[in-house]
Amino acid sequence: MKKDTQASSETFLSRAESLTASDFAALGRVPPELEWFANLQNAQTRRAYRNDVKDFTAFAGLHQPEDFRTVTRAHLIAWRKHLEGRRLSQASIRRKLAALSSLFAYLCEKNALAHNPVDGVRRPRAHHTEGLTPALSDAQARALLAAPPEQTLKGVRDRAILATLLYHGLRRTELCQLKVQDVQQREGILHLRVDGKGGKIRFLPVAPLAARLIEAYLAQAGHGEDRAGPLFRPVRNHATGTLNKPLHPTSIYHEIVRYSKTK
Repeated sequence: MKKDTQASSETFLSRAESLTASDFAALGRVPPELEWFANLQNAQTRRAYRNDVKDFTAFAGLHQPEDFRTVTRAHLIAWRKHLEGRRLSQASIRRKLAALSSLFAYLCEKNALAHNPVDGVRRPRAHHTEGLTPALSDAQARALLAAPPEQTLKGVRDRAILATLLYHGLRRTELCQLKVQDVQQREGILHLRVDGKGGKIRFLPVAPLAARLIEAYLAQAGHGEDRAGPLFRPVRNHATGTLNKPLHPTSIYHEIVRYSKTK
């Protein structure tokens, strides 16, 4: 990847002051590949994903951000075999593929790609209870996740909740018990720490889309630093005004699962 282009683009994306006319024009030319990286707010994720993407670009011989749009599933399969030949751990290989999947998913959202080339590439199982496959079809899942309005805090929260339910198979009670600190890094991979039936704790790798939606929700809700507090909270409370409390499992059904009836 050309260092001068990447460095100048990342500098523009990180600026907080007012834009000059030349800055405005330059930002219009920033490729979505660099937008994706700039949107990674977690420092550990940024560091791990930066190394993983560099690893792939070196293997595939990519020289500039736009080259990612020429990558096919065959390239990813060849890279996975290369990683296996280096005797990397299953968790490391899975994280590297997850990093590329997150990047390509973002490119699909920005219409830079028609499909995610990581889809269909077998990934090592990091945990036997990870359960990342949605019960719905891809089209049904996309329609359901798009149902809540993205212009309101409730809509942003509900999209994050639906993604967490769809991709991780949590019970309503398990979802309501999640705390902010239960979204945590394990061996460079973002996981959910789930307190299940009988006090059994399990760790589930977070699906890339769910991770982005949870991050967007925490940024808008503003309680990301309240590590011991509930992850998903009410957006209003007419009775007491208290919002620092977990949602009730019944509300998950009546207020959120009802979106499935509109699609």
